[in-house]
Amino acid sequence: MKRLLPWPLLSLSLVVMWLMLNGFSLGQLLLGVLFGVGAPALLAPLRPARPRVRHPLTVIRLILAVGHDVIESTLDVFWTLLRNRRTPVNSAFVIIPLELRDPTALASLAMITTVVPGTVWSELARDSSAMLLHVWNVPDEAEFIRFFKARYEQPLMKIFES
Repeated sequence: MKRLLPWPLLSLSLVVMWLMLNGFSLGQLLLGVLFGVGAPALLAPLRPARPRVRHPLTVIRLILAVGHDVIESTLDVFWTLLRNRRTPVNSAFVIIPLELRDPTALASLAMITTVVPGTVWSELARDSSAMLLHVWNVPDEAEFIRFFKARYEQPLMKIFES
């Protein structure tokens, strides 16, 4: 049964959405059920393995750190734009070597870096050995790399890999 309906709530939601979009008739109900059962069953192999969180307190600390960084970076970008209209910002592309290998942790790291203002763009190397990151204002690249690894990569390694 789990193989046919890997996510029953999703299947039900898809059927209801199908009927809302196309109107109710016996044919549409059959197509909706076919879509609602077929799509999740066909896509189930693409779902990554469920990660095991090893240090829940570290998750809470990381969430608080990211929240703090979002607020601090937003204010930093705002004040920089207000104060330094004539002075160019020292933005740069920074290559950050990574020790992180867990796919869920890497996805979390990519999301964190794009949520924090001042980091507009990120790219992960094919072998996951480095991340290329565009940073709004980076006066000292080595210091930024040290901060980034300690602030985000190390907690994610503790949460997902240790």
